[in-house]
Amino acid sequence: MNSLIQVSNPIIFESIGIAGFCLYVCNYLLLTFQKLHSTDPAYFAINLVAATCVLLGLLVSFNLASAMIQLFWVVISTIAILLRLKCEGLGQRTKTPTVRAA
Repeated sequence: MNSLIQVSNPIIFESIGIAGFCLYVCNYLLLTFQKLHSTDPAYFAINLVAATCVLLGLLVSFNLASAMIQLFWVVISTIAILLRLKCEGLGQRTKTPTVRAA
């Protein structure tokens, strides 16, 4: 196993990584069932926390490809949150898509 840090109990970091996975899945379910919109800052905040958790899990079980995608999610989620907060500060609302019945 390729590890970036040595810890006496790696299960803690692995559990944090699994919690990140659960956050990703819950976030996607909330989006799918329209309990959360993709324009909401909360959507990006959950992705940011999920990616951070998975990155922490990768410290004891490293995988470069996985680390790269998690870093991407951290960066893009942070940018999205900042853009939405900036729009709210300027009194602009981001457009929430409407769903039409087929």
